Amino acid sequence: MRVVLRIGIVLADGFSSVSDERNLVDRRTDMTKKRIFGAWLALALLSGAPGFGRPAQAQDLTLSLEDSILKALKNNLNVAAEVINPGLASATVSQARQMYTPTVQIDLTGNRYEQLSTWSLQQTGTYVNRSTSTSASVAQRIPFGGTLQASLSYDYSKNNQLFQSYNPSYTSRLNFVLTQPLLKNFGWTVSRREIIVAQNNFEVSRSQFKSVLIDTVYAVEAAYWNLVYSIENLKTLGQALESGRDLLAKTKREVQVGTKAPIEVLNAEATVARREADILQAEALVKRNQDQLRTLLNLSVEPADLGQSVVPADRPEYKPFAITLEEAYAIALAHRPDLETAKTAIETKKVNFHVAKNQRLPQLDLQVVKASPGISGQQFIYDPANPFGEPIPGDPGSAGDAFRDSFKFLYNNWTAGLTLTIPFGDLVGKANYTYAKLDLEQAQARLNSQEQQIFLEVSDAVRTLETAAKAVDAYRIARELAEKQLEAEMKKLNVGMSTNYFVLTYQDALASARSMEMRALVDYNVALANIAKVTGSTLDRRGITLGDYIR
Repeated sequence: MRVVLRIGIVLADGFSSVSDERNLVDRRTDMTKKRIFGAWLALALLSGAPGFGRPAQAQDLTLSLEDSILKALKNNLNVAAEVINPGLASATVSQARQMYTPTVQIDLTGNRYEQLSTWSLQQTGTYVNRSTSTSASVAQRIPFGGTLQASLSYDYSKNNQLFQSYNPSYTSRLNFVLTQPLLKNFGWTVSRREIIVAQNNFEVSRSQFKSVLIDTVYAVEAAYWNLVYSIENLKTLGQALESGRDLLAKTKREVQVGTKAPIEVLNAEATVARREADILQAEALVKRNQDQLRTLLNLSVEPADLGQSVVPADRPEYKPFAITLEEAYAIALAHRPDLETAKTAIETKKVNFHVAKNQRLPQLDLQVVKASPGISGQQFIYDPANPFGEPIPGDPGSAGDAFRDSFKFLYNNWTAGLTLTIPFGDLVGKANYTYAKLDLEQAQARLNSQEQQIFLEVSDAVRTLETAAKAVDAYRIARELAEKQLEAEMKKLNVGMSTNYFVLTYQDALASARSMEMRALVDYNVALANIAKVTGSTLDRRGITLGDYIR
């Protein structure tokens, strides 16, 4: 009975108690105004970017895209870590080249030796010998695996033994020794393997650092444009919220004068509440994109600086850019740093295979020695007719005389020899050869697969760019039509030929069209950056020189 009675009352009253319902609408409108004010206040606090109707505050950091890229290349932590690798690789090259640095060796020995004489002709019972030996040598590795050594030695000797032709004596010796492998360890590549591998590793480190720079520049471009989009999207949603609030206030006045039904207020309230929620999500997106860009630029994380807003100074533009798949793929094959890394790695593996193949040969070494001795000192001449008589002292010589004899090559002494070493059951050599061969084949197969993957990436990037270019024009037209539709619907509403529902619907459509147009512009600029990234031409496109960032 209560239900029936209640229904009867409603049917009987209808909208006769309009004043009570208007009071209810007023209360709901006041609550909505409070929610709108709170959301709009948050929007106003966040709207530090150009386009929100106020200049950038002092704590805001206004950056162009170019400034952002330069800051990232200078301050990004990943770049700071990777820039060290080329320096490390360069140091390794210097270490490898050490093998061709000449080595100098100097020896100096003094000796006094005495013992009981065992020679019956010795006048004294003790044999005493004093000697000094000095030598200096220079050794140098030469191409094709050989070693060249030059040495000069000097010996001084004085003793109390009889029948000495020189006492004291000065002896010098000038030696040249060439050692050259003829089979195993022979060859330019084999002898320089460490240097070649180190140089290749240096090139790999440069290519990898180039890849890091390209990835960083692309990440900054994408983050920058996404921040621009999120700010412009927040602005668009703020305009839609303002339009909804204006329509709500207008509807409230019309309900109060009786020209609109109260249900129209509810429609406007529901739309305003939804737009408030949209703004909250858009605000969160702006903050998230700002944090993303701040991280890439490695901006200060001090508490005093965390409230600083990053304000983009550039807006996305549509600059037509046409490139065919064939052109883009050719550029990628010539400039992709990861492809450069793979090709350099193959060159290293070719060297390893060549060395492993060489190590299976027998070892045949050639050694050639050229020696030039010299001797001088206090000469004693014995009479052949009376060898046991008193010797006749000759002209006293000096150490300089001995050295002069050596450098004049008065005595022709040379030695040449071959040494052949044949291993039996060279299991290690065979295993190294097999490993190097398979390793090279695997690297070549991976290179082919990588080139195929690059083709897919380039194809996708070219298609994405073409689609993004078409989308820019399509969404521009859609936005223009949405503006005309809303304008027409507002005219109909003003003459009573439409309702709030349709006007709010067209407002939403216009906000969506504006947002999608900005999204299309941002996507197009990101697609341009992606084309440069997948073709490896980002640094050239931005005028960035790799050498400016390598220590």
